[in-house]
Amino acid sequence: MKAKDLMVPIQDYLKPEATLREAVNLLRVARKGKERQGVKGLPVLDRDGKVVGMLAMRDILKAVYPSYMSMMHLGDFAWDGMVESLAKQVGNDRVEAHMSRDVVTVRQDKPLMECVDHIVTHNVARLVVLDKTDKVVGMLYERDLFFSIVKAMLDENNRGGK
Repeated sequence: MKAKDLMVPIQDYLKPEATLREAVNLLRVARKGKERQGVKGLPVLDRDGKVVGMLAMRDILKAVYPSYMSMMHLGDFAWDGMVESLAKQVGNDRVEAHMSRDVVTVRQDKPLMECVDHIVTHNVARLVVLDKTDKVVGMLYERDLFFSIVKAMLDENNRGGK
């Protein structure tokens, strides 16, 4: 099997100039396959459909986490309302200010083992799938690769046990 056999065709994506408020709304209602169920991350595409970044839930969490927090002893710090307040402050930030720029991609004609290698080596949960012209055509999720492995493993076990 190839990446294109397991990928979910790209339907929703973000633009670098979108605000985080727009981005989180799209993440919340994005399509995965035929259903609008929300997703944990979306590619950021330029005007030509080329991937320039990825914005994931973790990037949103980092956006509301002030850099000074890691330098402080926060034992008696008042945490109440802090996330909500900071979320409102970063809502108008542009996606490009918080997206991950190191996006792991794979060509649609690559074998699944290469996809597994990318996910394990780069410690990512999703791969952006590209066509021959570097245009984004889909997303390949760790979960879908896992279930492909499970299916192969269980089929092998059933044949071996007969």
